[in-house]
Amino acid sequence: MSKDIINELNSEQEKAVVTKDGPILILAGAGSGKTRVITYRIAYLISQGVKPENILAVTFTNKAAGEMKERVSKLLGEDKKVSLWIGTFHSICARILRREIKHIGFESNFSIYDTSDQLSLIKEIMRNSDIDEKMFNPNSILGRISSIKNELISPVTYMNNYANSIFEENVAAIYASYERELKQRNALDFDDLILKTIEVFDLYPDVTEKYKKQFKYILVDEYQDTNHSQYLLIKMLVNEDHNICVVGDPDQSIYNFRGADIRNILNFEKDYPETKVFLLEENYRSTKNILACAQGLIENNSQRKKKEIWTSNDEGEMIVAYRAFNQIEEGEYIVSEIRSIIRKNPLASLNDCVVFYRTHAQSRALEEVFLNNSMPYRIIGGVSFYARREIKDIIAYLNIISNPADLTSLKRIINVPTRGIGQGAVKYLNEISRVDDIEAVLGKADTRTKKGLEKFNNIYKKVKDESSRVVVAELINFILKEIEYREYVSDGTHEGESRWENVKELLSVAKKFDGLNPNESLVSFLQDVSLITNADDQDYEKEAISLMTLHSAKGLEFDYVFIVGMEENIFPHSQSMTDNRDLEEERRLCYVGVTRAKKKLYLLYANSRMLYGGVQTNMPSRFIDEMPQNILNFIQ
Repeated sequence: MSKDIINELNSEQEKAVVTKDGPILILAGAGSGKTRVITYRIAYLISQGVKPENILAVTFTNKAAGEMKERVSKLLGEDKKVSLWIGTFHSICARILRREIKHIGFESNFSIYDTSDQLSLIKEIMRNSDIDEKMFNPNSILGRISSIKNELISPVTYMNNYANSIFEENVAAIYASYERELKQRNALDFDDLILKTIEVFDLYPDVTEKYKKQFKYILVDEYQDTNHSQYLLIKMLVNEDHNICVVGDPDQSIYNFRGADIRNILNFEKDYPETKVFLLEENYRSTKNILACAQGLIENNSQRKKKEIWTSNDEGEMIVAYRAFNQIEEGEYIVSEIRSIIRKNPLASLNDCVVFYRTHAQSRALEEVFLNNSMPYRIIGGVSFYARREIKDIIAYLNIISNPADLTSLKRIINVPTRGIGQGAVKYLNEISRVDDIEAVLGKADTRTKKGLEKFNNIYKKVKDESSRVVVAELINFILKEIEYREYVSDGTHEGESRWENVKELLSVAKKFDGLNPNESLVSFLQDVSLITNADDQDYEKEAISLMTLHSAKGLEFDYVFIVGMEENIFPHSQSMTDNRDLEEERRLCYVGVTRAKKKLYLLYANSRMLYGGVQTNMPSRFIDEMPQNILNFIQ
């Protein structure tokens, strides 16, 4: 990497990049170019003779990982990305497990279950155990199991030490059954990708040692958002040289509800006493007024590392604090302001504008106003492309070809398209452990069910046979024709046509794997799509205002930011009022929202608001009072 490239960095960024060895903590303020620093650091290490395969870089979205690989290759002027280990915690662990999971009794062709697959399995277990879904919400049980797993607590330990209520006893019983069923189906859920990697490392020190020797340099982005299992995984991989570099900002730790532990970054120097600390405080994104607003707010928190973000950008416009009569007027003011922005700035676009809210429920009133005013918008965090019914159907067919033990996928599509197999057939499917065993129960089934099962079995055999000859895109096409899926989804409605277009788009994704052999093509495709999250799955080509919760805001930036519902009990949320740690997290959430703004920031609150079926009248948010009042322009 040439000196000219290093010259593109500011002095603190450069120090963080060229300090090669030992533990490094990079405290990166909002908009301070942390992604650039990580990318340049990887390129610098390679330019200094470190082999790409000896570097492990962990990011929090697949999109960020992809961009990082491209940037590193561009900086080096050659294609090094093939051997780079850059990815999310989950994708890195999936890659390791494909090689090592045999040590703990799974096959390498394991399926990866998303939330809907997990929920389907939880409900199946509850039905078989006569546990009433009305009394015990399956979503709540699944969420509880996820939390337990991320704390590395086994079903037996949980039952013996934590099950101290009827709800927890049911959770413990379902958790034990859930783990057994996953093992039988040769399937992992998202949490397992990390947990099973830790299990392999814990039980087989020689395997751990192999990866410790391989990963001579480890970089972790967004370290403030790591949970206990992620923290432990990294700890297990760091070798005696302690060449670990973590990047993050305690002021942007906002995922406590997912198990993220801010102490991981706050205590990094205790874990590695020889740590070198670099502060990235220069902000390249926002105006001086926006940063003054953010800094004044976050200084009210005690759980933080002291730093002060600054910028050489213009002072910018004052922050607007708008008091609306109700939620409808709040939305109409936003529409009016955006139209004014577009009118005054020919280069401005609706894509430059975002509306943040604390809870999903607040979007309803905004959508109503936007629809009434013919204002295009997109909801970020809605139904992901890969969570759509038609996409999951096709992926389920591919799953059972790759992993015949995946009974969850089998039960999803056994009667898709309809072939006369009703709920009664489930009792027969419960007697088998693999798709290949369907023939064993045909003699027991009634005539109609037998006919349907035979039809499905014939299709499965044909597709299985074809899978050994063709890559995944061709295999999808084969399945679509064999099951006549277009005729099934295209019902003459606009929605039906949209579903078929989504299926065709899946083919475009599959085409990326054409260069691999048939088996690699199928496995790689299934792994990639199973690890895609909502954050990776957004389309910004269509011009529209973005609407999203503040928890979806990380990593994004917009010229014009509107934060609505700035009222006590809404933001900060009512559930955070009694615990100072929760209140500090709410303040960090507000800080993240404020620092997304590049040019202008709007804070909106209402005298009264219809929410959750009732009218609320709340005081303006304390967060507004905590900002420098001299840069706020109060309007009502």
